[in-house]
Amino acid sequence: MVLTGAGPRAHSTPHWTLRIVVVTALVGVAGGVAGVSVWVALHLIQVVAFGFPFHTGDEAADEPDALHRFLAVFAAGLLAGVAWWALRRWGRPVVAVQGAVDGRHMPSFVTVANAGIQIVIVGLGASIGKEVAPREIGAWLSQQITDRAGLTRRETRILVACGAAAGLAAVYDVPLGGALFAVEVLLGEITFATALPAFATSAIAALVARAVVPVETLYTVPTLTLSPSLVVWAVLVGPVLGFAGIGFVRLTNRLQTARPRGWRVMVVMPVVFAGVGAVAIWFPQVLGNGRALGQAAFGTHLHDAAVLGLAPVLLVGVLSLAKTATTTATIGAGAAGGTLTPSIAIGATAGAFLGGAWLLVWPGSGLAAFAFIGAAAFLATTMRAPFTALVLVVEFTGQGPTILIPALLAVGGAVAVGYVLGRRRLVGVA
Repeated sequence: MVLTGAGPRAHSTPHWTLRIVVVTALVGVAGGVAGVSVWVALHLIQVVAFGFPFHTGDEAADEPDALHRFLAVFAAGLLAGVAWWALRRWGRPVVAVQGAVDGRHMPSFVTVANAGIQIVIVGLGASIGKEVAPREIGAWLSQQITDRAGLTRRETRILVACGAAAGLAAVYDVPLGGALFAVEVLLGEITFATALPAFATSAIAALVARAVVPVETLYTVPTLTLSPSLVVWAVLVGPVLGFAGIGFVRLTNRLQTARPRGWRVMVVMPVVFAGVGAVAIWFPQVLGNGRALGQAAFGTHLHDAAVLGLAPVLLVGVLSLAKTATTTATIGAGAAGGTLTPSIAIGATAGAFLGGAWLLVWPGSGLAAFAFIGAAAFLATTMRAPFTALVLVVEFTGQGPTILIPALLAVGGAVAVGYVLGRRRLVGVA
């Protein structure tokens, strides 16, 4: 990442300034449209598949009938297997968001279809994140705008990244997290030239989305408090979560590389999705993008522990492993999608489990605080973006500065492990 000043201005005319302002505003609106379209499509799918009322937070994991959950996920595997086989067989290659930021053109039909398939399977319960779809649509719409605006290559690169991040900001109502995602993850550069359009587009996108998307935090979390026990635990657990996060990234990358090609995806994907549905018979929280599981970790949805004969702390540990298995298997089956919200869910459950064990040694904190720190540290490692990760978890939970001290310590320890392991790998390759 580059930290620098604004640098020399390539243009200074009023005409150029007006054009940049107008294009930036349009990119922000495009990000809002991307977020709204994904949110509406996802809820319509859940209305049809499960009969949930529109405008509620219900998802596949909330379906009470185990057979219905299984059949929905299995249907997702059948539909997605055929759809992705056809798209990859006859369509042009999918251009990822980072490729679009680097200047590659996103083919319209393939981009929209790829995002649409992702939303269908997440709506039906596939164990993968939905956040890639609004980023892809936001980047694609931004390319349509910037291609007609006569901008320089650098200006186009910045605004395409901002458009992608604005889609994320809109669908989750995380304007600051979206802006940081643009500059820290997609651009790797914090300057006035990148920060200003990132802030503007994410704010506009979130404002546009609020006309449709309910304004609410993703997770309901009790008020978190600071304690000496929590601070010491954060220092100790940060490196542990860093190792876990690096392992998760390497596993998903390896499985993504080895995913089935050609017609095999039509066989492998339904089988794997059926396996996910089978796990969801006992652990419905593994379904979807991870919201249900994250909520379980934050302590408000742990009633199933008594039904399963498990203590709540043991349950979240089992759920963490189950979500890791189902998400990595879904990626390995050939599904496209994100790992942002699954990472939060896995990190939160891992944090709650490790924190519950810590309470046996040093009481004084609630499980929700451990879950918050676990989510931030694990996500920071998987994203390789500590600022973005921490801000996203703050915005997702609506928590204030009280918890930031131990969270920063844990994130620092986790990211340090990732940095050291990354350097060792580079040295080994060299």
